[in-house]
Order: sequence, then C-alpha cells, then structure tokens
Amino acid sequence: MSDAPSLPEGYEFSAETDRVDVERVHGWLSTDAYWATGRPREQHERAMAGSLNFGVYDTATGEQVAYARVVTDQALFAWLADVYVDPSVRGKGVGTAMVGAIREHLRPCGIRRVLLATHDAHGVYRKLGFAPLEHPDQWMALYYESPA
Repeated sequence: MSDAPSLPEGYEFSAETDRVDVERVHGWLSTDAYWATGRPREQHERAMAGSLNFGVYDTATGEQVAYARVVTDQALFAWLADVYVDPSVRGKGVGTAMVGAIREHLRPCGIRRVLLATHDAHGVYRKLGFAPLEHPDQWMALYYESPA
C-alpha cells in the first residue's frame, strides 16, 4: 500500500521516459531553475539518458506540468535531481505528490538512501520523509572547474 500523497484531480504521474517533453523540460531547467540555468540541451539529454525520468501530466491536454529525475543503481543509492513544477500549477500539491510517487516507485528496489540538494524547499521534502544528513562531516564532494 502506498502512502504517497495523491495528485490533484486532473493530473497523472508517469515513469515513462518516452513520455517526457524533453524540449519543455530543458526550457524550464535552463531558463528558470537556479541549479541548471544555462544548461546545454545536449548535456541535459545525457543526464536524462543516465537517469530514471518522471513526469506529471494534465489528463485533459496531455501537457507535461512537472518533471524530476533520479540517478540510481536501483539497488543501494539514489539521487533525486531536477525537480521542477511549472509555475502555472505550483501550490496545488503537484510537486509533493510527484516526489511521493517517485519515493514509492523506488521503494521496491531496496534502496537505503535517497539524497537531494535544495536551496529553498526543505519543508516540502521534510513532509515526504527527507531529513538533514545524519553525519554531514562524513560526506565529501569532488568539484571540477567549469569547462571553458
């Protein structure tokens, strides 16, 4: 039994990569997402190819209204990334329900940890069970300089 929040009436969740409107999603992320502003289309497509991709769609029009991807080995670890909800549907619970559906989609894999990074949506993710790192002093990152 799933304990994921329900999508508002008129919206549906999909884990079908072929259904993702790549042009729309790239437009959202490269122009309106602080973490991906200026991301080249080719780089975005490579990121999608190496990820599980999820969307929420308006059932009346078929138009995509939200997107997220998960980088994972589907056994032990996952990274939730590029969560984006179209401004026209923000505040309706679409993003929270999408992330809840993603959480439930990953549950059967036996993954022990799903990480994410957010600048401003801690409250949204907290409602879905995300918490600060227990031992942030144990985590490190390797940073590459941006290509010229």
